[in-house]
Amino acid sequence: MKDFMEKYKSWLESKYFDEETKEELRGIEGNKEEIEDRFYTDLKFGTGGLRGKIGAGTNRMNKYTVSKATQGLANYILSKGEDYAKRGVVIAHDSRHKSKEFTKTAALVLNANGIKTYVFDDLRPTPELSFTVRHLNAAAGIVITASHNPPEYNGYKVYWEDGGQIVPKRANEVIEKIDEINDYSQVKTIDEKEAKDKELFNVIGKEVDDVYVNKVKELSIRDNVDKDIKIVFTPLHGTGNVPIRRVLDELGYKNVYVVKEQEKPDPNFSTVDYPNPEDPAAFELARKIGEEVDADILLGTDPDCDRVGVVARNKDGKYQVLNGNQTGALLLDYILSSLKEKGKLPSNGVMVKTIVTSDLGKVIAESYGVETINTLTGFKFIGEKIKEFEEKKNKEFLFGYEESFGYLTGKFVRDKDGVISSMLICEMAAYYKSKGLTLYEALQDLYEKYGYYVENLHSIKLEGVEGKRKIEATMEKFRESYPSEIAGLKLVRYSDYKVRKSFDLVKDVTEDIELPKSNVLKFEFEDGSWYALRPSGTEPKLKIYMSANGKTKEEAEGKIKEMKDEILAEM
Repeated sequence: MKDFMEKYKSWLESKYFDEETKEELRGIEGNKEEIEDRFYTDLKFGTGGLRGKIGAGTNRMNKYTVSKATQGLANYILSKGEDYAKRGVVIAHDSRHKSKEFTKTAALVLNANGIKTYVFDDLRPTPELSFTVRHLNAAAGIVITASHNPPEYNGYKVYWEDGGQIVPKRANEVIEKIDEINDYSQVKTIDEKEAKDKELFNVIGKEVDDVYVNKVKELSIRDNVDKDIKIVFTPLHGTGNVPIRRVLDELGYKNVYVVKEQEKPDPNFSTVDYPNPEDPAAFELARKIGEEVDADILLGTDPDCDRVGVVARNKDGKYQVLNGNQTGALLLDYILSSLKEKGKLPSNGVMVKTIVTSDLGKVIAESYGVETINTLTGFKFIGEKIKEFEEKKNKEFLFGYEESFGYLTGKFVRDKDGVISSMLICEMAAYYKSKGLTLYEALQDLYEKYGYYVENLHSIKLEGVEGKRKIEATMEKFRESYPSEIAGLKLVRYSDYKVRKSFDLVKDVTEDIELPKSNVLKFEFEDGSWYALRPSGTEPKLKIYMSANGKTKEEAEGKIKEMKDEILAEM
């Protein structure tokens, strides 16, 4: 196997790579650390595709790594038979640097392999891509996005015919096809004009938008709510601006104030340090407008519009950012209570959440007689469950969510959907306003009823080769040794999803974990509090998830603080 310096030299010397790429690589000559980071490995499929910094090199997002991945995907599609090639692949992109270029690169590689493509005429939300795969009966889908990553990143997510992101088994099969390509000259190419003449390269747009938007509006639960509610919305320079404003407008919400500075697509995300609605700082401009117009809620979607953040007024009238667990619990209770009130709550209803999402949702679901199913982190696993329920016809999917601001109801999309979620959050806020409550006050009512749940996510950023080693070393350390007691609470269960084993420390028995293998550790205490360690699949971070509950907010927060201090001391 070539070492990183050999790979670097081969890119400089090969006739295959263009002069612009070589010029960029000459610019890092002599910088061994940078060369190693760009060439020590090939950019790998993480959570359903590629994601990395844009630039020249095997460990970067560029037209060559995109074309190689697409050739592997093409070979996989062709291995499934001629019908899959004819059904084609839908491709969408967000507002990031190189997104349009990577979209065209992917389309033409597929076209060169005789596979039809449907390319959106401009940027679109990721969930609309998920919908369109099913709507057009396509074999697969690709979305060029790095979600909420910083501006220097881009990515490439793959979806299969069910509209969901590819899950590990299929991803591994695609990776095998990619790994079989040992030279970039094996990647097929075709001229765009020729591809269009052969009707392989097809452009789609408004006709799909109309169907998607109408289906989103059909998910509205209540029409008789206070639609005079004042909403401030920021798409954070991404894809959510047009569809969310259209849906709200067509449903009768006229007091929607858009953050002008963040309205237009901007690959530099120049008004924020981090284009992520999970970051309270992302709402700084929205807060100012909110104060000016006396808005009831502030909404923010990430660049590819699959996540949405909410800010509501607290009991003192101040704006309070809700975390993903809180918004998810509110949406779940709103949906289930509304269905129950209308006599439409099915007896086989199910809610799906991830293993690092708060258990408040499970407690709420139980109170309505709704089953809770846990999946691994990543919405693709929730999408996989919807497909399973549909095939077996045994359960009715009602709601799915994860703590990282991703929510879904309905079954025509198989990924978290910021358009659907934004609509329902506005409707929910309008409903509670008619009851004299803000969303924050409605949340407090849930806590009073079900107990106080407090969560914390602590991320440790560890970039490059050394960062990756540090993350691996930390995970192994906790596998070998971990605190048996925190905050006066005894550890009762330790689960290692990498070996798919769960250890009941009270009964001293080992149980199998039915979920797929994943590099996650979870530690549960006698009162139901827990923490989990997981390397991010999309960013160079080690994530530490913590959840505690108590009879009061102060009790739960005290447990979280002690838990966090103890865990970080062990790092």
